[in-house]
Amino acid sequence: MQKIRNIAIIAHVDHGKTTLVDKILHSCSVFRDNEQKGELILDNNDLERERGITIVSKNVSVQYKDVKINIIDTPGHADFGGEVERVLKMADGVLLLCDAFEGAMPQTRFVTQKALALGLKPIVVVNKVDKENCRPEEVYEQIFELFFNLEATEDQLDFPVIYGSSKQGWMSTDWQKPTTDIFALLDAVVANIPPAPINDGTLQMQITSLDYSSFVGRIAIGRVHRGTIKENQPVTLIKRDGKIVKTRVKELYTFEGLGKIRTQEVSSGDICAVVGIDGFDIGDTIADFEAPEQLPVISIDEPTMNMLFTINNSPFFGKEGKLVTSQRIKDRLMKEMEKNLALKVVETQGADSWLVYGRGILHLSVLIETMRREGYELQVGQPQVIVKEIDGKKHEPIETLIVDVPGEVSGKVIELVTQRKGELLIMEPKGDLQHLEFEIPSRGIIGLRNNVLTATAGEAIMAHRFKAYEPWKGVIPGRLNGVLISMDKGMTTAYSIDKLQDRGRFFVDPGTDIYEGQILGEHIRDNDLVINIVKGKALTNMRASGTDDNARIAPAIKFSLEEAMEYIQADEYIEVTPQSMRLRKILLTEQQRKNNGR
Repeated sequence: MQKIRNIAIIAHVDHGKTTLVDKILHSCSVFRDNEQKGELILDNNDLERERGITIVSKNVSVQYKDVKINIIDTPGHADFGGEVERVLKMADGVLLLCDAFEGAMPQTRFVTQKALALGLKPIVVVNKVDKENCRPEEVYEQIFELFFNLEATEDQLDFPVIYGSSKQGWMSTDWQKPTTDIFALLDAVVANIPPAPINDGTLQMQITSLDYSSFVGRIAIGRVHRGTIKENQPVTLIKRDGKIVKTRVKELYTFEGLGKIRTQEVSSGDICAVVGIDGFDIGDTIADFEAPEQLPVISIDEPTMNMLFTINNSPFFGKEGKLVTSQRIKDRLMKEMEKNLALKVVETQGADSWLVYGRGILHLSVLIETMRREGYELQVGQPQVIVKEIDGKKHEPIETLIVDVPGEVSGKVIELVTQRKGELLIMEPKGDLQHLEFEIPSRGIIGLRNNVLTATAGEAIMAHRFKAYEPWKGVIPGRLNGVLISMDKGMTTAYSIDKLQDRGRFFVDPGTDIYEGQILGEHIRDNDLVINIVKGKALTNMRASGTDDNARIAPAIKFSLEEAMEYIQADEYIEVTPQSMRLRKILLTEQQRKNNGR
């Protein structure tokens, strides 16, 4: 019987999870010496590489001494919490990574809470001890306190601690004595994480994630909870709602290194991939053919935000994308719901628009960005938080917001957050930064990041996580400035932009194609202004001194998708196509907007 350890790596975003997995893969010589693998091996889709974050959890396995270690790399953002909760079901222990300077962040708390509740054995890794200003001892105490507050058991509180730097590739039990390899960590895993238990009896396996192959279709991934699963075995699929489907396993794979290897049977405790089962969803149980028993269904935190998705109906419709019809967009959203558990799609009264519910702005923007890269054109409206009626009163989601900021600008941050109904709970020094903790309504966070980064010259570090539903806090002031709107379609000219620069800041460069109703910039006042920037300079055959000055134009402001989602108001859309992103008014002509205003 093979010795198996199943571990998940959890941490706040950017504390070094995927880098650590790289080092484990290299030190267990998964690759031949002549293979060039680069860094962040597991972040294999373009979006993950560009943003430097993990979005989808991945499985790999390594062989250390005579033990097979299954490693699950998880995302660090709260918006992908649904992903983390599911995959923790496959693990017997967790490696909790913590930055030696930042310490336990809100996300660390969120994932740790889930892991402790499942009774997993933790090993704490204090990472990045090579940073200046690092404070490993304080961070260790902070984590112990966090475990205590989250009601960890005595066994969980007795956790081993490993210090090191995954970037430089060393781990040690004492941070002042660097080693040359990361074997101290792997030894701790083998010694402290319980071996995967062998449960005898009829087959039970819960599907916790899925893979897709264009040859065989959808592949179910999960951990065999009880019994053994064999190739070509008839099985029963028990759906989340208890419905029973008889089916058969065609092929069976286990994980080895970065890939999968075909096998005849897998016994309890190991993680495997099953091919040939149709119509399954995440959370379903694969059970014995004759006497099926269901495992408890995975519960997922509910969404806190929704956005309107609709077809692109702007004058530039269909110029850049191939997939533009409402049927195509609807099919794509339904397909996303199968594997993205925290996402929900609801039909609206219109045939060509849908309400998409998600865990936060990042969760929704990753979906939009993925669709755009696949060739879809669509428009999205302003993100709205989900309001609930509890005991006849209106309740809204409240979040805990943590901001680390240089001391001299902390006053500005507090002012910005309290304007949005935030309450300051904690203010304490942390190294040379000021550490602020607030409670703030989720709607107050939409659009806050831009303002805070502007006020602190980009030095603030912000993180937030959902806390609970609390009574409605009242009206929050929205965007203060109006926008500049185009009155004509055509190509923008440097001459017009130059002459109108005193009216506000522009989002478009000279020589860009625009249409009537498109948002071109931010007005300096609080009302919207309709302008014409396609007008060229009137030419005469007279030359006068001083009139041929060159236009001097400030560079246009370019938004990222999240920034645009936080910027727009209720009467505006973002038009997203494979090549461009434009902001526009829902009603394009000035006359329509006036009639609607009446």
